[in-house]
Amino acid sequence: MLKLEDTYLHKGKRKALVALLREKGIKSESVLNAINQLPRHFFFDSALISHAYEDKAFPIGEGQTISQPYTVAFQTELLNIKPGDKVLEIGTGSGYQGTILHLLGAEVFTIEYQKKLYEGTKRFLGRLGIEMHLFYGDGSEGLAAHAPYDKILVTAGAPIVPNSLLKQLKIGGVLVIPVGDRKRQMMLRLTKKSEKQVIREEFDGFAFVPLLGKDGWR
Repeated sequence: MLKLEDTYLHKGKRKALVALLREKGIKSESVLNAINQLPRHFFFDSALISHAYEDKAFPIGEGQTISQPYTVAFQTELLNIKPGDKVLEIGTGSGYQGTILHLLGAEVFTIEYQKKLYEGTKRFLGRLGIEMHLFYGDGSEGLAAHAPYDKILVTAGAPIVPNSLLKQLKIGGVLVIPVGDRKRQMMLRLTKKSEKQVIREEFDGFAFVPLLGKDGWR
């Protein structure tokens, strides 16, 4: 990873990115402020640093990507994070999405399927001083030991909505997850009204890396 320098140029590019996200329909000022606050270039390999403020996804190793900023903003806005929310993130990746949740005041539990990525991100977030609970394992099954959660965010494309994730949501909790095939998914927001009633909303189509694991893609 690079030296952690945040220059006027980087800050200017972030402001331009935030303006673009606003144009694309992101309305939450708290989400936009978090994106403006967090240096995305910190999460990039030096070879790709010049692309950090483009509204695109980029590879981070182990077949994974750092999500497009619009996707991060869109999913985060759907969650409607409140300070103190206990949030489970499935797919730690670079740690960028989890850090956005942290900046919004959430207590973040995050789980990563790829061990090498988990180890590298855990070290890196330690350098940044970001306090979040990181775990290595099969995120498709959630993280039952620390349930229930106010919100659950899945950052990989799933073939189905894993029942284990719905079980780990509090009543009134929200699960945001992309569901579809390996190439294209529909973003879903599921609100758990009771143990037997779940409200399902469908939003735009996206393309995520596949969710791997027992309740994901094998």
